[in-house]
Amino acid sequence: MRVAEQFGRNVSEAREWAGLSQGELGERLSLRRQEIGNIEVGARCPRLDVVVRLAEVLELQVRDLLYGFE
Repeated sequence: MRVAEQFGRNVSEAREWAGLSQGELGERLSLRRQEIGNIEVGARCPRLDVVVRLAEVLELQVRDLLYGFE
């Protein structure tokens, strides 16, 4: 599995555990829902600052979003 796909899967699972829609997560990050969707399907790798903000909003450590990488 590609890095972007694994990261996207981790974001998707974390978002669902947090009870947020893609739109709600996007609003909290000042991103469009489509951008969240692209991250979740592995079509887009976010910049490091977005990764850090994702972790903050989802109340996780950055390492949690990187789970499953080899």
